[in-house]
Amino acid sequence: MQVVFESRDPEGALLRDMAVRRLRFVMRRLTWLVPRATLHLSDVNGPRGGIDKRCQLELKTDTAGTVVVTAMAHDWRGALEGALSRAGRALLRSWQRSGKHARARGRSGPTQRHPTLA
Repeated sequence: MQVVFESRDPEGALLRDMAVRRLRFVMRRLTWLVPRATLHLSDVNGPRGGIDKRCQLELKTDTAGTVVVTAMAHDWRGALEGALSRAGRALLRSWQRSGKHARARGRSGPTQRHPTLA
């Protein structure tokens, strides 16, 4: 998986290695589905504080199209973790909806009853 990291904020840029490592770890079982990911960290309102750290994650897939997820938090780590957790769920959901996977099927036909219980 190719990961592109973007951040104009100096504090966000310091988290590059950790953010890329976390992204690869969370997507480790779905890397075959995501050839390219873009991770963007930004500080919405600057040094004023509050819930202003934003993490936007864009996952480009071959089968499910593009999945874009955004999360905001008080700190960079919280925003990153929120976006990663949402991205994993959204990617799995869109893959399941696409119908391009083999579904496990149960027994077909009517259920059989035990002769002594009938």
